[in-house]
Amino acid sequence: MEPESRDNPRLLRKESSAVSDFSMDSSTTFVPSPTSSATYQHTPSLAEQDTSYRGLASSPPPDAFHRGNTIAQGLAIKNLTHRRQSSVSQPLMESEGSPSLPGSANPLLTLSPAAFDVKSSTIVEDFEEDPVGHRPLSIHEPFAASPDTERLNTRAETSTIRSFDPSVGSHLDYQCRSRRNIHQGRGNWLSITLMILAIYSSVFSGIWLLIALIRPRYGRHISSTGKFAPATASLLCAAFAKTIELSFVTVFVAFLGQVLSRRAFRKKSKGLTIAEMAMRTWVMQPGTMITHFESLRYAGATFLGMIALTATLCGMLYTTGSDALVAPKLKFGKTESRLLYGQVSTSFANPTYIENHCQTPIQAATDPINYGATCVEIEHAGQAYHNYLQWLSTWTIAIAQGNGTADLASRPKALAMLYDNTTVQGSWINVQNMTELSQNYGRVVNNVSMAMPHAGVFAAGRDPTNNIMQAQDLSGLGEYYIEASVTSPVVNVLCASVTEEEMAPLVYTSWPGSNGAAFNATLWPNGYDVPTFPSFLNSTPMDDLFLWGEKYNRRPPVFPKFPIAYNSVLNTTGWHADTIYLLATSADSTYMLCSLRASQSPNCSTKLYSSASGASMESHCDDAHNELAYSKSEPKANSGIYNQDWVNVASEWALALSMDAGITDGDASNVRLLTQMIPSSNSLDPSLPSIAEALAVLAGCTLLISSQDSPFIHYWNYSATVSTLAEPQYQGFNATLKTQDYSSGGTQHWQGIFYIVLLLVFATNVFCLVYFIVRGGLVTDFVEPQNLFSLSLNSPPSQSLAGSCGGGPEREELNTNWFINMDNDHVYIQSGDRSPTGKGKRSKTIEFDFESSPLASTYSKLSKKHTSLL
Repeated sequence: MEPESRDNPRLLRKESSAVSDFSMDSSTTFVPSPTSSATYQHTPSLAEQDTSYRGLASSPPPDAFHRGNTIAQGLAIKNLTHRRQSSVSQPLMESEGSPSLPGSANPLLTLSPAAFDVKSSTIVEDFEEDPVGHRPLSIHEPFAASPDTERLNTRAETSTIRSFDPSVGSHLDYQCRSRRNIHQGRGNWLSITLMILAIYSSVFSGIWLLIALIRPRYGRHISSTGKFAPATASLLCAAFAKTIELSFVTVFVAFLGQVLSRRAFRKKSKGLTIAEMAMRTWVMQPGTMITHFESLRYAGATFLGMIALTATLCGMLYTTGSDALVAPKLKFGKTESRLLYGQVSTSFANPTYIENHCQTPIQAATDPINYGATCVEIEHAGQAYHNYLQWLSTWTIAIAQGNGTADLASRPKALAMLYDNTTVQGSWINVQNMTELSQNYGRVVNNVSMAMPHAGVFAAGRDPTNNIMQAQDLSGLGEYYIEASVTSPVVNVLCASVTEEEMAPLVYTSWPGSNGAAFNATLWPNGYDVPTFPSFLNSTPMDDLFLWGEKYNRRPPVFPKFPIAYNSVLNTTGWHADTIYLLATSADSTYMLCSLRASQSPNCSTKLYSSASGASMESHCDDAHNELAYSKSEPKANSGIYNQDWVNVASEWALALSMDAGITDGDASNVRLLTQMIPSSNSLDPSLPSIAEALAVLAGCTLLISSQDSPFIHYWNYSATVSTLAEPQYQGFNATLKTQDYSSGGTQHWQGIFYIVLLLVFATNVFCLVYFIVRGGLVTDFVEPQNLFSLSLNSPPSQSLAGSCGGGPEREELNTNWFINMDNDHVYIQSGDRSPTGKGKRSKTIEFDFESSPLASTYSKLSKKHTSLL
């Protein structure tokens, strides 16, 4: 059927572009385009061309010759040969339906040989014949676009999909000669920009990985008073992580484009598929892996597809990984051994120093003699009763829950308060079996020792010399632990049941010399004739228990009278005394004699935990595995040396708690409760604390106040003539320290999985950087939408995508191989013979060299590249 366009002037083709007045048809000859004056469209075969070159007239029309010469020079073709062997010679014939112009001939067949500047160009046909018998494409077959009106005149049964089929003649009446080369060197701005991004991403992703692995601690650099506030540091870290992520995605997308574009150029490669083109979108828009799952199905299983999937996941998780492993977070570091320092101002249990530093508005001018003692007694009363009530409350809860026990080590421990915001917990040490002691001495013996932490450690933890970050330095969130190898103050309370007869030698009103006269409490003891040292008084059955007499060089106490029920009396005097004594009477008139004395134990260490909400301290004693016990730092330190100065502190404490109210039958509430705790058997009552435990808890505050500003060692190592220093002196002690500050690294074990993300991003960045360096430039990225759009519009339609123009490609169409070819500086994309069913091969490969075309030379080099793993 003859096309209507040849007869109908309304359906004439549009004028071609001004590139040339000639276009090339499918028979590898040059014919004038519709815009030229010549309308002769003779299309001879190759054999006819040979005959024409040899026998046709040599005087073509001037205009035709000029046009032919121009095209020939542009193509620079010389000694054109065809590898296909043909022995058929046909006479020159006009194509059917092409009107002849009188006196004219094919203008290109009459060109003079001088019109061609030929340099051994070769047309290589290394393909198979099309199954339907179409002859292969030659170099003279440009793209010819059928006019839009031509489709309107085709029969309904004719397919509207225009494919690049040489057998149907020319379809494009113009050529898109590329303005630029398809390869840009290292000096191109895009190459430079990508190289800078690749270097930036590689360097900083490596730094990020290194930080995550090293997990540095920033100390005061990131703090409320440091160079960076915590919020600022977190923001900067997030911003840098985002730039690394963006540069990584940019570099990897460019890498994908280079790999796919170069593969599409290579004639011995598998080309690229639409599914592989979608890999770029995976990285930039990960959600498309769900919305366009078919692309993932075909491309995800390939080697490059798996790399792209990995990069997509890494790009999605990189900022999260940075926040988990790199962003500074407040957390504890490792426990470190350090030498800490604290200030020492006075000896242990210095009553004068304690009185002088008691906070009271009444000064010496108002009460020159007793202002200090009065303040200290009020402090003792307040602290002791507060601690006592907390301990009793703990006992109440234990009894209600049925958690009472006769094991002293497991019974409620002493509690105290320091500086109103630090909870202190003591510990029972040197635990002895009450039943055995009672049986050995033939009486109820209740002996307990309680250790309290050294109060000076609290001040040392806040001393700027030790450079420990406090809570206020970390926006109120900081915490730290200290375990100090220092002595711990200890109070020993020994109580024993006694009878009136046994105590008679030690009670003044029972002495023969008292004559039964009424006792005057206001005159005791100075108004009464009480023997003084070196008299050791009469011996008693309790001497070996309480270590009295000349044998032990210790005087027994002397009490003014026997207290009535629910009362007690004190003895706090004595020459070089190291003990105070209390005689109490229970409701059934049972007498209990108790001694209290204090020392410093080398078998303990002090623990301190500090936070924004407060602090807590406790003593860690009698642990053979405790490497921070003071005895490990000072092996020669002895124990059992009781401090005589503490007696002066304890005397004021006892008076403040009304423990001597029995001298006047005062019936003090505190003493009443104490006498109700007197044991009635040789063992501890699981549901009731003992009097010795209660006295130790009440005396705990004296240990804390005595250790404040005192040495951390077991002796006074300054001048023996003074017990108070004019200026505080620093004294060191061994300790372990565990602090919180801002540092990198994960806070949970499971966050370690993000190390894989950081490592893969760094490795991918380095690989892409090396790839760009080795390649030495960039080819046009035809996977980029704008480049692909331009390439597609200037490429022939393909039967491989038949029916996809409305709804897009699907199924096997996504897996069709596509190649980028070039003809006469016209770059276009073309599918292989492999149809959507997967059959066939790449249709053809054209190999040519144009000396005058850098683009053609570049294409030739790219098409000969060896196939790579990617």
